[in-house]
Amino acid sequence: MTRELQRIVATTDVHSAFADALPLLTHLHAARQDSLVVDCGDFFEGSGYYRLGNGGIERQLLNTLYDVIAPGNHGWAHHFEPDLHRLTVCANAVDDTTGDALFRRVHFAEICGRRVAVTGVIGVQAFKAIPYAQRAGHRVTEPVQALRELMLAHHHEAGSWVLLSHTGFAEDLKIAADCPFLNVIFSGHCHSEEYGPEHIGDTLVLKGPELAVGQAFAEPVGAGWAARTEAFSAPPSRLPDGLSALQEEIETYRRQLAEPLGTISTPYRNRLLDRRALLQEIASRLHTGLGAEAVLLNETALRNTPLGETLTRGDLLTIGPFGNHLVHARLENGPDLAELTYTTGPLVTAPEPFPTRPSAVLTTDYLADSVLGGHAHQAAFPLAQAVQHVLTGGERQ
Repeated sequence: MTRELQRIVATTDVHSAFADALPLLTHLHAARQDSLVVDCGDFFEGSGYYRLGNGGIERQLLNTLYDVIAPGNHGWAHHFEPDLHRLTVCANAVDDTTGDALFRRVHFAEICGRRVAVTGVIGVQAFKAIPYAQRAGHRVTEPVQALRELMLAHHHEAGSWVLLSHTGFAEDLKIAADCPFLNVIFSGHCHSEEYGPEHIGDTLVLKGPELAVGQAFAEPVGAGWAARTEAFSAPPSRLPDGLSALQEEIETYRRQLAEPLGTISTPYRNRLLDRRALLQEIASRLHTGLGAEAVLLNETALRNTPLGETLTRGDLLTIGPFGNHLVHARLENGPDLAELTYTTGPLVTAPEPFPTRPSAVLTTDYLADSVLGGHAHQAAFPLAQAVQHVLTGGERQ
């Protein structure tokens, strides 16, 4: 059946949040009848569902429910898989040697009889957050320049322009000011409390609620566009046809994630985890217990997560969703902590004060490979093991 598109429906930063996937499944399945369904990046990584399924659920959802997707820093490598590469648009990601586009730059769609160009960009900061091994041989150009060049090349092919952006809401406001030909910018990446829609001239900037709890809409109205955001409402009791097997797969992983790992220690029990406080305790133990000269951890390696009485496998994989390992990185010069903080986000260090020129640091493999020039060898255990040890006081099931 030919779809007559009336609007665009956008999600962003889903981060494999499938603990309550039914609203996402049912609403997007219904939306596909008359909507172009798009995503602004980071659909992958962030929960135990990704770690257990290796992205299988995410691939099925994107291929079944979505028309166009933009790449994010999480799950970057998945966008080069043939089925997902076909869906991906990005105007500013190129081969570092040839300058050739890594993805198609634009997707055209007819919406309410209007020819609409849909493109995407990934911000420079977001691109640098991709693990180095995944982005080797790639680079990104400045988003505004890439968008202007794309519009000049295709201005005669579309009457409206829509951007799927993975740069952050504040950056998207700047893009809107510099690219007034854009009608709508669907924003992603920032995890801020700003959702919009914000009007910058005639451009609407908005972001759907993250973590699979909501969506953003845009549709032609008169000579312009109207836009809004909303959380998913309660889904119907029956799954849409064709999605039952996927829901059963999600339920299988849910049961595995419920496996208990130990009783949570009193300081962390029945409260929202403070990831910085946890990392500070881990860094202190690594420094004193392992005799590490210096410890340098990125706060973004962990997630704040509500905890109860018992630590489950799902809790542990949600706290540390990216599978970081602890490694020894040898340094020729002392790390510039201010520069590292700007690039990677807040840091946790030990000892205090931090040595001026340590010969090596115990750190995450992400920091070692992305910004510290690589690592010498892996330490005795993954970061998740240290997290579990601190949270349960070393208790073993």
